[in-house]
This record gives sequence, structure tokens and C-alpha cells, in this order.
Amino acid sequence: MGSPWCSATNDTLTGAQALTVGDKLISRNGKFALGFFQPKTSKSDNITSPNWYLGIWFNKIPVFTTVWVANRENPITGTEIEQTKLKIAGDGNLAILNHVNQSVIWSTHIANNRTEASINSTNAVLLLNDGNLVIRSPSSNVVLWQSFNYPVDVLLPGAKFGWNKITGLNRLGISRKSLIDPGLGSYTVAFDTKGTKGVVLRRLNPSVVCWSWSSDKSVMLVPIIKSLLDSDPRTKGLISMAYVDNNEEEYYMYNSTDESSYSFVSLDISGQIKLNVWSQANQSWQSPYRQPADSCTPYATCGPFTVCNGNSHPFCGCMEGFSRKSPRDWDLDDRTGGCIRKNPLDCTSKQNRTSSTDMFQPISRVTLPYNPQSIDDATTQSKCAEACLSDCSCTAYAYENSRCSIWHGELLSVNENDGIDNTSEDVLYLRLAAKDLPHLRENKRKPLVGVFTAVSIAAFGLLMLILLLIIWRKKFKYCGGPLPGSQGSSGLVAFRYTDLGQATKNFSEKLGGGGFGSVFKGVLSDQTAIAVKRLDGARQGEKQFRAEVSSLGLIQHINLVKLIGFCCQGDKRLLVYEHMLNGSLDVHLFKISANVLNWNTRYQIALGIARGLSYLHQSCRECIIHCDIKPENILLDGSFVPKIADFGLAAVVGRDFSQVLTTFRGTIGYLAPEWISGVAVTPKVDVYSFGMVLLEIISGSRNSPKSETSDNSCVAYFPVQVISMLHEGDVRSLVDTKLHGDFDLEEVERVCRVACWCIQENDIDRPTMGEVVRVLEGLQELDLPPCQDYLQLSHNALVWLQHKNYYLWFSILDVG
Repeated sequence: MGSPWCSATNDTLTGAQALTVGDKLISRNGKFALGFFQPKTSKSDNITSPNWYLGIWFNKIPVFTTVWVANRENPITGTEIEQTKLKIAGDGNLAILNHVNQSVIWSTHIANNRTEASINSTNAVLLLNDGNLVIRSPSSNVVLWQSFNYPVDVLLPGAKFGWNKITGLNRLGISRKSLIDPGLGSYTVAFDTKGTKGVVLRRLNPSVVCWSWSSDKSVMLVPIIKSLLDSDPRTKGLISMAYVDNNEEEYYMYNSTDESSYSFVSLDISGQIKLNVWSQANQSWQSPYRQPADSCTPYATCGPFTVCNGNSHPFCGCMEGFSRKSPRDWDLDDRTGGCIRKNPLDCTSKQNRTSSTDMFQPISRVTLPYNPQSIDDATTQSKCAEACLSDCSCTAYAYENSRCSIWHGELLSVNENDGIDNTSEDVLYLRLAAKDLPHLRENKRKPLVGVFTAVSIAAFGLLMLILLLIIWRKKFKYCGGPLPGSQGSSGLVAFRYTDLGQATKNFSEKLGGGGFGSVFKGVLSDQTAIAVKRLDGARQGEKQFRAEVSSLGLIQHINLVKLIGFCCQGDKRLLVYEHMLNGSLDVHLFKISANVLNWNTRYQIALGIARGLSYLHQSCRECIIHCDIKPENILLDGSFVPKIADFGLAAVVGRDFSQVLTTFRGTIGYLAPEWISGVAVTPKVDVYSFGMVLLEIISGSRNSPKSETSDNSCVAYFPVQVISMLHEGDVRSLVDTKLHGDFDLEEVERVCRVACWCIQENDIDRPTMGEVVRVLEGLQELDLPPCQDYLQLSHNALVWLQHKNYYLWFSILDVG
């Protein structure tokens, strides 16, 4: 943005004064200025808007940055600016006036809410040190109006973001149109006071919810964001946050602990909520936190006929055969116009539509556009393509799981699999004019080349089929030959749906359920006891099905649950496991009616889990991060041997990469801090979760005790208790009282040390699972772990949830 004319007054405008172009109000601390300005890009192209606006900006920052704009939708032209002034009108309102024709360009419009006695031109306008512009009555010093109640796309420290339950005032933010147009853009963020009941980021036209945070979890947002900010050196200790919900108001607020620092929260043009912090060293704004994490998540952020990739710079690009509709708008970050075709489609007469020369270009591993139309009678991919070609308005189709979908008109929100919030494997077939695909057109002219290509493909397919059969016979192993204790030598079994229906007695005996579906008990014809997981939801079920088969189906270990086979029939996705006689670990630890696990069994369970994770992380050809270690995902066989289960959120990481940037996944209560920060994660996230599970094995209860006991005495967050007792040399009181003192004290202390090292905030300080195994086997020693204050912060949020009768351990599902 450009700089205003240089002139200065004080921080107050009275009824007898007026502000014209070149004049400024400056806050007493010199941090903010108010005046007329022309938006201007800070890029090398140096584009300046022809229009003028009244706004507030940071007065001492070299990069001109506005924080509030009055006349967003009523710009002042260059010819009118000399005739324009800001003054307190006769009705007591602050107004932008054209003093030649006496027209009102903008006003605070507060007269209707006040009595005639309070309406007078003696009111004073002040620009406060926090950047808030206020109108005060000199007689009572009451604030009659303030800019903090009418934010634009920026929230400053000290401003409330929320609503007044009595007056109905809702302080919503609306993004700007472009870098030089602060007018109302495409996205809004506000408290939804009727429907979702929480913070909602929404696309305005069409109205689509892009991201939301419900009121039920609002108190969790404060400690989560604080933990995130404290983990970044740019924001550590810089910002304090608060959430208030009472009879009058519900709002969030943040403050800067350093008055000399500069920061603000903005709703970006692309629909991302960003925390911006000024870097004095780099002389630029830094964005250490943004939500959603993926730039592509907000609906239609790149406009029609674009492909978005959050890892690319820029993240928006045109589809094949398309070009930017307005390159100048794109340079100004306004991509709402998207892209347009280079060549028109061939849409022939109604009687001869199938003779169209249009072709399809596949776009792989993308999310499919919104609002598809299903074609039920298109039972093959070729028929699906024909259905699209026969409709002049059809622009793309997709065919998956025997389902045909076509799209008409503009294609919006086609996002590439970037591993942030999007892991889609879908393929979109884009309709293009033949001249946009010259290589395909040439092949049509040369049928002999086409025949040769077809024969080559068929031969290659036959070869791949043979290789596939060989691989299946070799059990699809990532990790080499069979391991001791592995059962059977055959590969995964492809079951028919009817066979699994018979084995489970038509899915009548339910063992449990979760976010992806239900698990049923069954018996195969050879009397093998099985557990059948029936996946629900087309997209999520398919995603978990692929994750489980591609990870658990290719490995074997005594401490990993065995995947026997699967069913992939139509839209049905089922996974068949060996049945675990003793169920999951959480039942034995937390259910009152369950048999109490003795200490030796608990210790062997801990060691078995560690061995299984060490195998996943370090022994397989491809490192596998489980991403959701918790007692519910630890199954116990008839001899209480633990087996890690539920690989639906697992991430397979190549050995050449030490980190992986993946979407937020797992279960609160077991999540490592790096999940919350959105940075690249390592196998150490499983180490953290394992440490939290160890603590629950020790205590026999969840890690979040009630904040008060029956005698109203406070109880500390259990991980904090463990670290404290370790340093005091007394861990006896930490052990589950149901064991009645029957345990090995040396082993308890060893497990406590391992657990506390595993839950260190910095992943570098955590041991590997191989080291954990050696310690639990008594082959390696660990020093005392350091104390960590951040654990108590987590506890404060958890206690509130329990007082509200909520469970902490709800799953955060990967719905990307």
C-alpha cells in the first residue's frame, strides 16, 4: 500500500476542526496514524489505486500497512479528494463530507441510537494508543462509537472478536478484494450466534463454510494457540490470549506483552486467518500462525478452472488449456475471476453431439469440484465420458467405485494432494478442445501408432499382472522375509461381501465402533476367529481402507495386529483382522468392571508396544508413523500380548526424509505439540503418544484427573505429578491403587523416566523407540527428565472440559 501525504496534528479532532488530505491524527505513543491514503502495492510493479480512503495505519513501519478503513465500499476519486474532509457533523456523527456539494461519503451513523440531548458537535474524536478510533462525549466521557466495534479485515491487540448478547452487535471481519482495493472481498469470519454456535470462516458467494470452531471447544483454542506461539521463537512470550463467555458477551481477545512490538490478526484475501508479526531484522511481516493451515482449504480461493497446491508459490495455477482471465487482478492477489479457456469446446448440433472432437485431460490426485451430478446409467468409464461429451455444458467427469459424476459450468476448489490438509487420490477428467491437446489429436490421425500403443499397453499390463501375482504370493512385505511368530504363508485374502456376511451372522455381534465405522465379530469356515471392520462414508472409508491395506497389509510383527484380508466390492470397504480375545487396553485400565492387570502384565504390555513402534519406525523398508497411539488402539490377545491396531491415520515416510508435512490427525490428550503447530512431523509424534499411554498404564486412569477431589482439594495434572515425584524420589504414590502396592518399584521408576522423556515438548529431546525398548529391557539408563511448565497449561483447559461433562479424548478426524 502507498503512503499518505506528510502532515501532522495531535491525537484529537474536535467539533471545530476538520481533517483534509495531507493531515493526520497520530496516537500519543506515535504507533498509529489516521488520515486519507491511496492503496499501493509494495511489490516492484508499484501499482497505485486511483481511489482514496480514510484509514488507520502503523505510523512507524516502513511497509505501509492499514489496520482499519472507513469507506471501504465508497472510495473517493482523485478529482474529489481535494473537496473532501473529515469532521464531526452537526448531528454528532463523524463523517467524510464533500464540502462542495455537501454530500456524505461515509458516517458513523450513531445518531439514531442516542437521545437528542447527547447529539452535539462538541463531541471529540480520539485516536488511542491501541489504534482504536473513538467518539467521546466531553460532558460524560462516555464512548459513543469506536472503530474496534467495526473491524475490517484486521484485529488489533486489545480488540474484542465476538458478539454482544444484549445489543446483538457482532464484530465480523470481511476480507478485502485485492492489494489495492480494500472493498468487501469473498470471505468473512464471525461468531455464528444461531447455527454452528462458534467461530465460522465462510465464503460469501456462494455461501460455503470453509472452517469452524464450535463454542463447545472454544476454551481449548486459547491454550492450543498459546502452545503453538510459545514454540516459535518469533512469538514466544509475545502474546497473551483470553476467551470470555458471560451473560452479556462472548468474545476472544489477545494482547501484546511487549508495547514496542507490532502485530495484528488478519483475514487474508485468500480466506486464511493469519497472525502477522513485524520482524525488525527482516524489515517485513512474518506469519507464524495461520488457519486453515492449507492455503487451498477455503472454498474457491483460486477461482474457476484453477488447480491449487498449498506447497507451491504461487499456490494457484490454471488448468491445462486455460489462461488467467485477468493477469493484473492475479498480480493484486484477486483470483476470483480464475481462468478462462484458450479455445472453445466443440459443441455440435443436438442430433450429432457424440461426434464432438473434444477430449479429456486427466488431473490426478486432486479433490473433486463441488456440486457433481451423478449419472446412474453410466456403468463404465467410457459411458461416463460419453455422457459428458453429449452435454454441451459438461466441463469434466470423474469415474470411481463404479460411480459416474459429471460437472457443468465452472469447476471450483480443485486442489492437488499437497499433504497438508489434502490427501485425495481422485482423478478429474477435464474436457478440452482437441487443439489444446495436439499430441492426442495427432494420435487420432495416425491409427497405426494408436494400435501399436494399445498393444504395448496391453503387453505391459499383462506383465504387471504377472508381477502382481508374484508379489501377492510373497505376502506384500515391506520388511523382508517372514518373522518368527508370523501366522501362515499366504497373502491377504480378498473376501466376498456375502462370505463376510455369513461369517459375522449378518454383522449381528458388534465389538465396537469409531469414527470410520463399526467392528463385528466373526468366524471363518476354518473356525478362525476374526474381527471385521466395516468402513462407513464414501471418501473417508476409502481413505482409511487404502491407508490400512498399504501399511498394515504389508508388514508383520508379533506386536502388530494381523490383517487377514479385505473386501472391496462396489462401494463396500471391509477389513478383516485376527480377533483379539481380550479386547483393547483401555477397557482393562479404565473400566471398573474389568479385571485388574497386574504390574508384570502392564510392564510387558508397555514393552510390547514399544517393540511394535520401534519396528514400524526403524525396521521396515519404509518408515511408518502410526499417528494415533492410544489405549483404544492397543489390542490384547488371549495371553495379553499387545498388538498395535487401527492404521487408518498412518503415514508412510520414505527413508530419505526425516520429516513429513501431513494434515492434523490423532486424538487430543495424546497429541505431540508439533501436531498443533502444523509443522513437519517425525516418528517422534508416536513417541510422545506412547509416553502418555505409559503414564496411564502406571496410574490405571486417564491423564486428566478432576481438578478437585471430594474434599475440595486440588489435584495436579498427572504428567506434572510424575515429573515432580521423580525429582522428589518418590514414585510409589503414582501407581494404580488397585494393585495394592504389589509392583516392582525399580520398574515403576524406569517407566516413569521413559514416559517423561517421551513427552518432552521439543521432539529432539525425546528418545527413539529403539532407545525406549533398550531402556525398558534394562540395557540402557536414562537421566532424570527436566520439569516442563507447559504441561500445566494443558491441564487448565482439560479441567474445564470435565466440569462441562465433556470427554477430552475425542478424535480429530482427517476429513480433508
